[in-house]
Amino acid sequence: MSGTRGRKAALRADLLRARRGLTADERQAAGVALEMRVRDLPQLARARTVAAYVSMGSEPRTHELIEALRSGGTRVLLPVLLPDNDLDWAEYEGAAALERTGRGLLEPTGERLGPQAVTGAQAVLLPGLAVDSAGVRLGRGGGSYDRVLARLAAAGTRPALVVLLYTNEVVDTVPREPHDHLVDAAITPGGVHHFTR
Repeated sequence: MSGTRGRKAALRADLLRARRGLTADERQAAGVALEMRVRDLPQLARARTVAAYVSMGSEPRTHELIEALRSGGTRVLLPVLLPDNDLDWAEYEGAAALERTGRGLLEPTGERLGPQAVTGAQAVLLPGLAVDSAGVRLGRGGGSYDRVLARLAAAGTRPALVVLLYTNEVVDTVPREPHDHLVDAAITPGGVHHFTR
């Protein structure tokens, strides 16, 4: 394992350990705060289409957030994990139109729009474990969202890239590899952090 990859793996392990230490009430409160913070970000308030995701496990809850976006008239696209770990997309049609997959994810049951559908979004909400002061995002290491970010760059689209985190996950430095893309902002329960891409 390269030095950068090793540092990323160690940072991931520390952050996941801290997340596992959060109570259900703390995770729920963070999700409610994230929903409220969306109003602080003009790029999300103006977006006609937002690509989001349904949180799982100890991730900051997005359920309230995606429902609030949809209720406010925003078209919300949610990912469908493909066998090769790439992401297809489908429109969010409410919590009743989500089903649990064999991998434990909640995914939309509607029409599949194709991996390119994300290029029509004005904002993309990204899962992550951390972001640093330069806007370098640390994901889980599966590469699904690296493909999404590369697809957006190749298409020449410039949606707002926003990572959703707990307050302690905005850190000084995230080890960066050539394929890592910068994000525009991080929303935490404590506030919105803006970066320059």
